[in-house]
Amino acid sequence: MGEYSRFIDWDKMDASIQDQDAKELTSTEFQDLKQLARQGYWAKNHSLRAKVYHKLINDIPCRTVTPDAHVYRDIVVKIAGKRSSNTLPMPEFVDNSLVPTYCLNAEGIGAVRKIISCIASQFPDISFCPALPSVVALLLHYSRDEAECFENVCRILACNDPSKHYIDQTFLAFESSCMTFGDLVNKYCQAAHKLMVAVSEDVLEVYSDWQRWLFGELPMTYFARVFDVFLVEGYKVLYRVALALLKFFHKVRVGQTMESDNVQQDIRAFVRDIAKSVSPEKLLEKAFAIRLFSRKEIQLLQMANEKALQHKGITVKQKSVASPKRQNVHLAVHAENFKSEIVDVKKMRDIWSWIPERFALCQPLLLFTTSEHGCSLSRFYSHCEGHEPILLLIKTTTQEVCGAYLSTDWGERKRGGNKLSFFGTGECFVFRLVPEVERYEWVIIKHPELAAAGSEQANNSSQASDAPDPSDRLSPFLSARHFNLPSKAASMFMAGSSECIIIGGGDGQALYIDADLNHGRTSHCNTFNNQPLCSESFQIAIMEVWGFQDTMCS
Repeated sequence: MGEYSRFIDWDKMDASIQDQDAKELTSTEFQDLKQLARQGYWAKNHSLRAKVYHKLINDIPCRTVTPDAHVYRDIVVKIAGKRSSNTLPMPEFVDNSLVPTYCLNAEGIGAVRKIISCIASQFPDISFCPALPSVVALLLHYSRDEAECFENVCRILACNDPSKHYIDQTFLAFESSCMTFGDLVNKYCQAAHKLMVAVSEDVLEVYSDWQRWLFGELPMTYFARVFDVFLVEGYKVLYRVALALLKFFHKVRVGQTMESDNVQQDIRAFVRDIAKSVSPEKLLEKAFAIRLFSRKEIQLLQMANEKALQHKGITVKQKSVASPKRQNVHLAVHAENFKSEIVDVKKMRDIWSWIPERFALCQPLLLFTTSEHGCSLSRFYSHCEGHEPILLLIKTTTQEVCGAYLSTDWGERKRGGNKLSFFGTGECFVFRLVPEVERYEWVIIKHPELAAAGSEQANNSSQASDAPDPSDRLSPFLSARHFNLPSKAASMFMAGSSECIIIGGGDGQALYIDADLNHGRTSHCNTFNNQPLCSESFQIAIMEVWGFQDTMCS
């Protein structure tokens, strides 16, 4: 470990990392590296990990002109001068983020500031990068000198492969990644998400910490294991590990009183002390057990979130505003402006916490209500068309309350002519509020008696879904074709005709509403333990449809 020990305080290091098991890297094929990284093949051999990092980083495709070790040696004296490196101011783009010591000695701690200052001079396009201090601090462990560490970090920052993404370097990218993480939590960690909504005024503020959990709070031994896999597999690994951390936090804390009235601080404390409850191996095992979206689907979701933020004009961090993020969930539905005959403000805020983050930026806007517009399906369509997404709320004559989040404009039904038209995306879901609150994940509609008509329409819809979205839409990119649905499926997520509307729900749930908007029924698959959406057959007392009003842009 001699050549890679200059910046390390070995007295503080875990003895298990100090070059146990003299190993060599036997293969450089991607699949082999992927397995070796996940297994921790080089985790207990400091020198081998240094060599692997150097190779992986050296293989990153970069811009033609990427600063290297020679550049660092040329500029470091000019930038750092003769003053103590510990007094060097950190660039604004690190956003006062933690500068972890990771068992570095005094020289190493000072080197972190020097390297970041030099990076700032060479990358003027970086405007927001709070993860950078942790990356620099970790890579100093596996560098012979400051210049080598500088070059390695620069290669990560200068990656020009559009299919790869390592570190967010703008506020827009960072904020959209936080929204994307919130969307993933909403889908893959529903129990934890429910807890966050219950104990936090702003769930996105909690989820905006997700990178800090990894790049700052996570102990060095854990972060290094994550970084091993991250260098091989890319950004998606970070989402996986952060989701796993949240799952473990929920498991440990469920039923317990929070240590403070601030769940954000509680999660940070849990991550810092994670060694008390979870090993690095268990953390990664949990992370890779999550059947996450594909890399392509996550990229599409992130693009949609970036587009929403750009549409709102949220592209840089506002210094004059304490929280530049979207309005918190308790402000997203203004009590003074909200009036519904079905739900109160609290219930609407609960629903708002389930919708995709890019639409949680908006205010609810009443589009249609049977008490004002009458019980007419044609009027329902005319008031809903042109709006995407929408929220459907139903109160029955027996006081049950259920509803659906519908991602696609009802105008899409016209593609089928007079036939029942099937459309929608995988972001659709149904829910109930009374007697108990429960949200059901999407499922394709099952409607055997309409299979003949639906089969033809499903094929048409599938072909139509390949058309690019209009550039002025904020519609979801996650369409049906992204969910590996069978090509012969006679169904999707929403269906509409002049005779009825059908909405596919989750866990076997589906909602059918007749043309008079007075009667409805549900289907429920008995193989699931979930309670039905509402009564199998019901009468509608009132129905409301809410759109999403853009209040920040004219």
